[in-house]
Amino acid sequence: MTEAPMPLSRRQWLQATSAALLAPGSQRAGESALTVAGQDVELRIVPVSPSTFRISVLPIRDGQLIAVPLDGSLVEESWAAPLAILRGDGRAQTIQSGGVRVKITPNPLALTIATAKGETIQQLKIDRETGVVSFATGNAPLLGLGEGGPQFDRRGSTDRMRSGQGGYQLRTHGGRVPIPWLIGTEGWAMFIHQPFGTFDFTGPESKFQPTAPAAALPLDIFFVASREPATIMAEYARITGRAEMPPLWSFGYQQSHRTLAGREEILEEARIFREKKLPCDALIYLGTGFCPSGWNTNNGEFEFNKKVFPDPKPIFDQFHAGHFKVVPHVVIKTRSLHGTVHDPCDPGQPAEEQASCYWKAHSEIFALGVDGWWPDEGDPLNIASRLARNRMYWEGPQVDRPNQRPYALHRNGYAGMQRYASFLWSGDVYSTWETLRTHIPVAINTGLSGIPYWGTDIGGFVPTREFTAELYLRWFQFGAFCTLFRSHGRNWKLRLPWGWNTGDPGPIEIGNYNGAAIPGADQLHNTQVEPICRKYLELRYRMLPYLYSAVRECAVTGLPVMRALWLHYPDDSAAVARGDEYLWGRNVLVAPVVEQGATSRQLYLPRGEWYDFWTGERHEGGREISRQVDLETTPLYVRAGSILPLGPVKQYTAQKVDEPLTISIYPGADASFLLYEDDGSSFNYRKGEWMGVQMNWNDTRRVLTIRLAKGSRLLPPLRRNVLVKMDNVTRPAVFSGHPLEIRL
Repeated sequence: MTEAPMPLSRRQWLQATSAALLAPGSQRAGESALTVAGQDVELRIVPVSPSTFRISVLPIRDGQLIAVPLDGSLVEESWAAPLAILRGDGRAQTIQSGGVRVKITPNPLALTIATAKGETIQQLKIDRETGVVSFATGNAPLLGLGEGGPQFDRRGSTDRMRSGQGGYQLRTHGGRVPIPWLIGTEGWAMFIHQPFGTFDFTGPESKFQPTAPAAALPLDIFFVASREPATIMAEYARITGRAEMPPLWSFGYQQSHRTLAGREEILEEARIFREKKLPCDALIYLGTGFCPSGWNTNNGEFEFNKKVFPDPKPIFDQFHAGHFKVVPHVVIKTRSLHGTVHDPCDPGQPAEEQASCYWKAHSEIFALGVDGWWPDEGDPLNIASRLARNRMYWEGPQVDRPNQRPYALHRNGYAGMQRYASFLWSGDVYSTWETLRTHIPVAINTGLSGIPYWGTDIGGFVPTREFTAELYLRWFQFGAFCTLFRSHGRNWKLRLPWGWNTGDPGPIEIGNYNGAAIPGADQLHNTQVEPICRKYLELRYRMLPYLYSAVRECAVTGLPVMRALWLHYPDDSAAVARGDEYLWGRNVLVAPVVEQGATSRQLYLPRGEWYDFWTGERHEGGREISRQVDLETTPLYVRAGSILPLGPVKQYTAQKVDEPLTISIYPGADASFLLYEDDGSSFNYRKGEWMGVQMNWNDTRRVLTIRLAKGSRLLPPLRRNVLVKMDNVTRPAVFSGHPLEIRL
């Protein structure tokens, strides 16, 4: 998983060394040999921010200091000059980096990290024989580590950090996108940039073991010390980059298709969505090869299947006239990809391995009106290639449409993929209740790993005997509260909101999958599914003002949209340990129903007061409650001291609806909310063309104030009708950009 080390030039080495020697407070030990894994090394401590520092153990070969290889995950190649450089077996030394103290001992090689008051935060030990890094497991959950793998709390597990669909229990846990970003909820985190290896959390002392002693160096670790979860997430964004904002339509509902019967069926499915008034923004088409009849002639090819897309541009034009976006599936056939779309094509190298050449293969059909891409496969790609692919699908579309935000749904990625607004889905999971249960903590850890745009194949990819209308509905309800809201899977007609009441499961595609099965005929005439799907589709679109504001907050702060309770309740041990529920933005708690035949849902409400979203009933938090549920209910709670903006029902995100924005106040504490809006498609917000409506609720005075946020401006329409609601009181108002005060 690592690349060949790159030696520093003599000039670079001298510059770095001189800077370290001249830096205020820098310290250097004696020059006798300091070795790790049989190699002479130099240890460096580099400040990154008041909360974060970098530990680098660099081998010295033939008098040359070997640099840390770059894989594309870091947003910067270097930070400040070192605070300390250690060579040899000199005395122990203590340095101050921001708000923490770091004591370095050369033999045994260890770093003890403590607060300014001397309270130990963590201790890292580096085995001088093997390069294994050990650290205290602690008494609180360990979170992060990317998508997939053992869930929820990583303690007690061993994780080989294998990437791809063969990484760890695909059926239930999904594909693996391993990211060595580990959060200790007691107040620390670390990103092991180099090398790659295995984590062992089974003892009181956890271990990170490189793939082999020969691959142990260079060792490069970013360590974050903070009791504030928001600071920890902001520091990860500082290291690997902030999330870019995808287009608004990508947060609408996306309907995926598999084996296609013909042109008329393709157009008919789109027509039915609009006829039935089932909100939808995007239609996704699988490639031929993974199904007998997809959009193209074969996987990895860019020629249309004439049996179903004989005239792609007129079909796309018709989709666009109906306000649908079009997203085709693509696979990569090579095992490597490098460069960017801006590099010249090298005729001496395979074209499909160069991002610039490979993107050109996309351009011709992109020009016909393709709106986004679904890059599948790529499990064998190394880290640098995965990130080059993420980057290509972000920068490539901008070559042709420079002021239009691209969309791409990936199966693979790595730390830093958020810089390219990459969506991720969990792969070819099985349709079981265990899979649905497991994906709640998978969602949480994925968000904590800097991947904010995530979802699943709603209903599961491979149908099993457990695949019933009930399971599909519970999964659909969960999907409505994932950033990616998309249905996909074999026997694809059962992924349509109306598909469970037609008697037709679609083309039989279970093949040789072990345990795969088609639902019985008694399941295929269910009148409940479509109206319940409509309920959650409409709720998703009503919540878009809230969701899009959370997406903007993510891009600015690094906080995910789907949030672990730890992020806002770090001092509540019961909340920190809860992996079966999550916060949707700051204010809404989501507790998906994941048990077959459930009539109630046990859930935990953190401290404070909470309102049942459906009934308005008020509950005291800091305790577990039992919420009665029926088939159409997923428990949702809004914390007291919240402002929740809800828009009108729309059939697609860009629809103009002449109905007011509803601003719901949940009293019990003061509240604030920044409602964010831009055109949803361009990069003009970077030039100041965005609107922030700052809303503040004074609970004592029962007054809501509304004003334009600093640096923003009122976007059309210049008069905004709003309805402010609290309990049974409703106040209409008009916001025209001037400060407004509403008393309830």
